[in-house]
Amino acid sequence: MAKVIMIQGTMSNAGKSLITAGLCRIFHQDGYRVAPFKSQNMALNSYITTEGLEMGRAQVMQAEAAGIEPQVCMNPILLKPTNDIGSQVIVNGTVIGNMPAREYFNYKKKLIPDILKAFHKLEEQADIIVIEGAGSPAEINLKENDIVNMGMAEMVNAPVLLAGDIDRGGVFAQLLGTLMLLEEQEKSRVKGLIINKFRGDVSILEPGIQMLEEKGGIPVCGVVPYMKVQLEDEDSLTGKFKHRKEALIDLAVIRYPRISNFTDFDVFEHMEGVSVRYVTSVQEIHHPDAIILPGSKNTMGDLKWMRENGMEAMIKKLSAETSVIGICGGYQMLGESLEDPYSVEEGGSLRGMELLPLKTVMSREKVRRQVTGTIDFLTGMLASLSGKEYKGYEIHMGHTGGTQKTEQIQEPKQTQAQAQAHAHAQEESCIQDAVVVQKGNVYGTYVHGIFDEGDIASTFIRALAEKKGVHYEDNQGMNYQQYKESQYDLLADTLRKYLDMEAVYGMLQEAEYDKSRIG
Repeated sequence: MAKVIMIQGTMSNAGKSLITAGLCRIFHQDGYRVAPFKSQNMALNSYITTEGLEMGRAQVMQAEAAGIEPQVCMNPILLKPTNDIGSQVIVNGTVIGNMPAREYFNYKKKLIPDILKAFHKLEEQADIIVIEGAGSPAEINLKENDIVNMGMAEMVNAPVLLAGDIDRGGVFAQLLGTLMLLEEQEKSRVKGLIINKFRGDVSILEPGIQMLEEKGGIPVCGVVPYMKVQLEDEDSLTGKFKHRKEALIDLAVIRYPRISNFTDFDVFEHMEGVSVRYVTSVQEIHHPDAIILPGSKNTMGDLKWMRENGMEAMIKKLSAETSVIGICGGYQMLGESLEDPYSVEEGGSLRGMELLPLKTVMSREKVRRQVTGTIDFLTGMLASLSGKEYKGYEIHMGHTGGTQKTEQIQEPKQTQAQAQAHAHAQEESCIQDAVVVQKGNVYGTYVHGIFDEGDIASTFIRALAEKKGVHYEDNQGMNYQQYKESQYDLLADTLRKYLDMEAVYGMLQEAEYDKSRIG
């Protein structure tokens, strides 16, 4: 049977996801079949598997670290917030409906069979399963019917490593307070403590560590430094949103209230001379080289937000000379209208930004699929992307089609037959099948991850640089996938150095997995 170990935290953003990914990488490097697992994730960043099922991207990142294909059984429950008090509930990769927080709190225990079925499927493939918790196990108002922290640890008899975030301060109170609020049988599951995100001289911590171990009765298994690895963050607490400095090539991503899948732009984060700024007001936009409208969990609501704060008017003004790219929800906003006959979002109809000749109608069923192919014939600033092979996925509520023929653009050397073929491809009946739809400087696509494949990102940046009259050369010398692999290795190397891996392996050996306990 698979051995299990669980990473819990004293709070959200304590570093659970990265520690889980790092341990997955270490076990993978050591020759084990390892897989990540998180019973319930709340995130607006999601991914579509090869089967067309939806899961949280944190588990995708961890699966990559483990060297395996992401599977929805790694994250059987995904909650995607639709407003401040409710979420879309996704179970085993498919939507079962929207629920207010109170309704889901009363309902979630019914999902335990789904959790266990997913775990059973995963254990058939793995020697070790690294489980990630959510938030804190000491949130006493949520402990009843818990299915993601100590409740999950109880289901599979998992030893727990508890991580605290020293970067925010008060780490000793975090760890001791959490232990004090646990019931005795829960506390007995905690086999080690981790002080995470440390900066400075560790010797200064030693008196505090000694007192922590004396008062808590649990050993500190490591003091892990603040790691400057560039891997995916959790949604709401990401540090990416704080970046404001402009670089040689400046990308402004509109950060509306329900922004989703901003991982689409992670590929640009490691490119020297490129800034990715998430902007929330007209005053922050300035004069970027490109404006990106990302995905949204509430397209109509976020478009209204842009309209009310003046962002829409500014983007339309800048589009005369600046590239504007819309992805998924952002793509839908760029059209002439959005209609919601089934009240999937807010109901009714809404005028779009009128930058693309498109009409979107929201539907009850979510489109979920992986896609591959070549980018369509483009002109203007992004003409160099024409014919590039892409790979990504679509995940959206609604279908988009043309309201009229898009402009027919003809290159000087284009034959009449080619021109006619291109015009036909842009007909209303075919526009929804185009990978990228264009009108002037405005481009739209449903494909998430379109910048991740091959040299699409670097070609895109070079095109922006050329328009600006500057030379740009991506000096990383590797594609994005290779770069991520190097970051997983760096993460593993750091944890090996600062975690007591002998103690961690000892916890695995002590973990007696009794299948009869969980049915």
